[in-house]
Amino acid sequence: MSLNRRLQLFFARLRRKIVKEQLPPENIAAGWALGMFIGCAVPFGLQLVIAIPLAMMMRVSKLGATLATLITNPATILVIYPAQTFIVNKLIFGGSLTFSRLMETEWTWKAVSRLGVEVMASFFLGGFFLGIIMTPITYFTIKAIVVRSRERKSRRIKIPQ
Repeated sequence: MSLNRRLQLFFARLRRKIVKEQLPPENIAAGWALGMFIGCAVPFGLQLVIAIPLAMMMRVSKLGATLATLITNPATILVIYPAQTFIVNKLIFGGSLTFSRLMETEWTWKAVSRLGVEVMASFFLGGFFLGIIMTPITYFTIKAIVVRSRERKSRRIKIPQ
């Protein structure tokens, strides 16, 4: 089976899971948005510890909060973390960091802390800004998917009178 077909099946299954949750569309979308923000703003490794209890307290989608944190994972942090750090470092601090230096960095606490306070601040601010951008996009996208899918399902199930 081709990679394209596998991805199509994966996203179709994911969509079914999103839509089948027994929550209002707003709560499902809010769970995904919460997870996305935490996935962007909180360093890898601490995300689930924060996302799941918050989702439970807010009574939003725990599945969404969990899966959306996966925006940052061992594969994506190799690009996302250097990019968010580089952009904020240039825009706010006018820093002299090169993107290639950040790409070569091992993204562990020890390695990043050796780069200095300016880089650490750039990293956290970059994650926060990325979260601010991605959170509403995630919320409105997931809400639209759920609403549209549930409307289609209700039209199919209508019982003739």
